[in-house]
Amino acid sequence: MTSSINDSELRRTVIAELEWDPSVDASSIAVAVKEGVVTLAGSVRTYAEKLNAERAVKHLSGVRGIADDIEVRLDGSNVRGDADIAQSVLSALRFNVAVPNDCLRVTVDRGWVRLEGEVEWQYQRAAAEASVRPVMGVKGVTNDIIIKPQVKAADVKAEIEDAFARRARVDADKITVDATGDTVTLRGSVRTWTAKDEAEQAAWYAPGVAKVHNDIVVNP
Repeated sequence: MTSSINDSELRRTVIAELEWDPSVDASSIAVAVKEGVVTLAGSVRTYAEKLNAERAVKHLSGVRGIADDIEVRLDGSNVRGDADIAQSVLSALRFNVAVPNDCLRVTVDRGWVRLEGEVEWQYQRAAAEASVRPVMGVKGVTNDIIIKPQVKAADVKAEIEDAFARRARVDADKITVDATGDTVTLRGSVRTWTAKDEAEQAAWYAPGVAKVHNDIVVNP
């Protein structure tokens, strides 16, 4: 079977998945596939919908990479001033118990939100961004929050490898872990994007980890 036929089949699968997902309006999204890399173009009405489209595609078998060129075009009811967006973002952060919002700063420029500050854990950094995504009027988010962990693990590498072994969808024997200081680098190959994401998530859960370089290759 040739590469073009594989790409054609994958494109049909991607389109079907986007049309099936109720959180995505697929009518304004164009799909192209080349050598397993999916390019999404067109426009959506909210930033959350753009991320939902990317998420839907990422977990499909056969996807080796994604280029998300979808543009967020707000309709009249969703257009807001930067000051109003900033107030809503601060409220969203304040009501999320996982976010130490007293350590964070928010700036908004033409609908694009930038988060800055320091937290102790990756889950707090991720929770802050997740709180902002659905806010009406947001066109994108730049997460510049820095992780400053208080705890340093004596053997981060061993803890991550143990976590891999506990997760059924992670091919633990095909992944190598390099831990240097507070930085972890993952290498190897897995069969799906889901497994790649889970491997990275397991690495972030280790105490003392401030950076994760996920160099794992998806090889269906």
